[in-house]
Amino acid sequence: MSKPKFAMYWAAACGGCEIAVLNIDEKVLDLDANFEVAFWPAAMDVKYKDVEAMEDASILVTLFNGSIRTDENEHMARLLRRKSRILVAFGSCANEGCIPGLANLSSRESLFERVYQANATSPSTENPNNLRPQASSQVPEGTLTLPPLQAVIRTLDQVVEVDYHVPGCPPESRQIAAVLDALIAVVKGEAELPPKGAVLGAGNSTVCDECARKRDVKQIGKISRIQELPPLATDVCLLEQGLMCAGPATRSGCDSRCPNVGAPCIGCYGAAPGVLDQGARLMTAIASVVDANEPDAIDRVLDGIPDPAGSFYRFSLAHSLLRANRAALAEKP
Repeated sequence: MSKPKFAMYWAAACGGCEIAVLNIDEKVLDLDANFEVAFWPAAMDVKYKDVEAMEDASILVTLFNGSIRTDENEHMARLLRRKSRILVAFGSCANEGCIPGLANLSSRESLFERVYQANATSPSTENPNNLRPQASSQVPEGTLTLPPLQAVIRTLDQVVEVDYHVPGCPPESRQIAAVLDALIAVVKGEAELPPKGAVLGAGNSTVCDECARKRDVKQIGKISRIQELPPLATDVCLLEQGLMCAGPATRSGCDSRCPNVGAPCIGCYGAAPGVLDQGARLMTAIASVVDANEPDAIDRVLDGIPDPAGSFYRFSLAHSLLRANRAALAEKP
């Protein structure tokens, strides 16, 4: 009998999810042993037309990493949804928009102006002729095209129906291995699929609940960046020591790796179970420990957060209640 087909696609993302899959080491051989890898552009040369020629629902499972930023991303999301029996939003970008989603705070024109402008305010580009990306260009060999940038970044489930979610930036390799084991067990008839919509490869609580640091519900009079603080206590909650830590609002499953080594949680596993908006929940957690009652005093404490939008919605803006600013939402798709 032929093996079930597996696919993986990389949309608007950094590539870390692809590396995390390879980091399961020899476990990747189990993937090859139990699945036919039908489409995985980062690992093999397969063309879009090959996928388009496949029968609908002929791919058993597709891991889709990356958010939807371009027309090409959207086309592939819809195509792989049609060709896949199981479509998995894999990693933070596909689930929440992640770091690319912060671009929703700007219009496309302001993004292009920032990156490609000819004057000296562009931080990294020398572009004296003020060249901009073009949707199409004529060259002697024919017409070259670039997929147009859409007005806002969207998550995978804002474009197509998603069957399962694997969070993380990137997902922990041990969690990926556990998801792979579960899929193999289903293929062999040794297990059943979890309920549709389930979150796989993660915990069911918060990072704080798996963090070994002590919490005494102390109040703080200042929020600082880590380089502004004296050496931190190794066994005390980082938030209670004045560091911005996203643990109270973030789903468990990473073994609290960052707090374990003295770095605050930044929220990459997404909203904790039952939390509608990760950023709003984190604001509530911070407010609950601020040692001030008067508005001016509260403002002085919160002034220690240098980038509120980037701190509260670093990974989840595109999937939050805010989603984007007015300038981006007002643009045509």
